[in-house]
Amino acid sequence: MTLSSRNSEQVHKIVQVAAQLFARQGYHGTSTREIARLAEISENTLFRQFEHKEDIFWAALRSRLSGLKLRRDLLDGIAESAEPEVILPQILTQLVDTAILKPELLRLIAVAFIELHWKAEAVCFEYLSPIFSAVNRYLAMNIQSGKVRNLDPAMVTAALATTVMVHPELSKLIYGAAPPYSDSREAIQLYTKFWLDVLLPPALGRSRANTHPTEARST
Repeated sequence: MTLSSRNSEQVHKIVQVAAQLFARQGYHGTSTREIARLAEISENTLFRQFEHKEDIFWAALRSRLSGLKLRRDLLDGIAESAEPEVILPQILTQLVDTAILKPELLRLIAVAFIELHWKAEAVCFEYLSPIFSAVNRYLAMNIQSGKVRNLDPAMVTAALATTVMVHPELSKLIYGAAPPYSDSREAIQLYTKFWLDVLLPPALGRSRANTHPTEARST
């Protein structure tokens, strides 16, 4: 193995271990000694790859944020201003999949804003702004065309994301039990029905909101 490949492998292992530790223990609760131990290197080797502990955290967060983008079929539907009954399930599918498949990412974002807020906004803006801006633009276009009720599109965008991230845990506090769905498919159907009821103008008829939501998942 060349020196360059060995260095690359070490960096990758440090970042993967650090992401798990920072997500579980927070920034201040995680030491570089612990990261080095679990990455099976010395602390001196760790600091040859990263000058500061904070550099490791941002590398870990960026590693989890990388590749996070709207799916092609969803982007196409947004560009064509497809019906809310088509697009909303796709948006919620991607949000639910992210929450389930990337739980460390949500915790790392929370740690960034709570413990390292001075840089968190810039890093998250770089990766998340294109996603939420696209959803916001779609809602704004459909509000203007009358397909969606006249609500603040930025607030609706924030509420869609918050529903997926907060509802499961908040349900436990309200009902003292697990959320009223058994898997991600049921969660998407539940959230889609709720948001179509909220967003569709009454003139479009409740029958549209109550139709079985489109289950659009990309591979």
